[in-house]
Amino acid sequence: MRPVVVTLLIALLLGIQPVTTDLYLPALPALTEALNATMPQAQLTFSVLLLSFGISQLVWGPVSDRIGRRPVLLVGLALYTLGSFACFLASCIEWLVLARALQGAAMGAAVMGARAMVRDLYPPLEGARVMSKGLSGLGVLACISPILGGLLTEWWGWRAPLMAVTVFGAASLLAVSLWFKESATQLNPKALQWKNLWHTSKGILTHPTFWTFCALSSFSYGILGVYLASSSFIFIKVFGWSKTAYGITLFCNSAIYICGTFGGRVLLTRIGLTHTIALGACFTLAGGALIGLFAFLQMLSPVTVILSFVFVMLGHGIHQPFGQAGAVGPFPLAAGTASALNGFIMMVIGFFTVRWLGTAMDGTANPLAIGTVFWAVLIATLAFTAVQSYGPKK
Repeated sequence: MRPVVVTLLIALLLGIQPVTTDLYLPALPALTEALNATMPQAQLTFSVLLLSFGISQLVWGPVSDRIGRRPVLLVGLALYTLGSFACFLASCIEWLVLARALQGAAMGAAVMGARAMVRDLYPPLEGARVMSKGLSGLGVLACISPILGGLLTEWWGWRAPLMAVTVFGAASLLAVSLWFKESATQLNPKALQWKNLWHTSKGILTHPTFWTFCALSSFSYGILGVYLASSSFIFIKVFGWSKTAYGITLFCNSAIYICGTFGGRVLLTRIGLTHTIALGACFTLAGGALIGLFAFLQMLSPVTVILSFVFVMLGHGIHQPFGQAGAVGPFPLAAGTASALNGFIMMVIGFFTVRWLGTAMDGTANPLAIGTVFWAVLIATLAFTAVQSYGPKK
């Protein structure tokens, strides 16, 4: 595959995650009312997606090491399209939760496959650059999705964004079937044997570099999960914004994130990986400190929340690609399994974050501030300590 094709496919496969979440976020309050659901039930449609997404990667990863990335991607995207259409047809909240579980499980194949493909084709530092490019493409999809979701919800109701997700899944399946050539040149015939799987997983889970960069990507996803799970209710219900205005807010966040990915690539060549991550942590910590201060002063408003997340999203644009690439970097022959374990841990963090928000939401923006400060402090602590010790030096 030509480099441009690889980058586009990585962006498409990783972008399935923001499309799945951001397109439906503007519709979340409306579908909660339409299906006579409570707020915790509505949050469950998000948390169950994350949990099934995380668990499924533990299966998809070793399977892809055994039979290759291409068949896993084709099966996963077919199931994803089916699950998305089931979401569109949902007549009750229970149906929607089950359909989102299937959607999340299938989404795991796409995201795991993209991460593993990067390690198949590139050494660690070059992989970090390519991953950053792919996540810039993800950022573009994240820019478009909330605005489109808001407009579709305003014009045709809450089911319209779910149909748009179905169309995206079908288009992704077509693109992979036409353009993707197998990237795993060394398949492992023993990848699915329990003894070998245990030995491989143990080797990954006892590697300090894996845990350092897995924690970085997971903590960074935790801070994003706080925002995604709470912001639609806060901006639409608490601040009284329209669905379209909220979609524009998410667009701005994604645009800042793209700037972070571009800036991270530039800094990577000039000051190195570990120093770039530390600088990103300064942005994250600044955003956490701002929103914490505004909450303490009882000054949380659309302006102060958006201002705080300018810094948070800049840091996220640095930490997410470098964290994901760094976690699989030491394991060229087990990239699928390493990617799966990284993805699983990320989604466990996201799941418990969303479940906490389901009980903490109190009609104010304070839970958003509390969660942001918590993850910002953890990210900064990790970036200034373990990353400096275990990050690749060249």
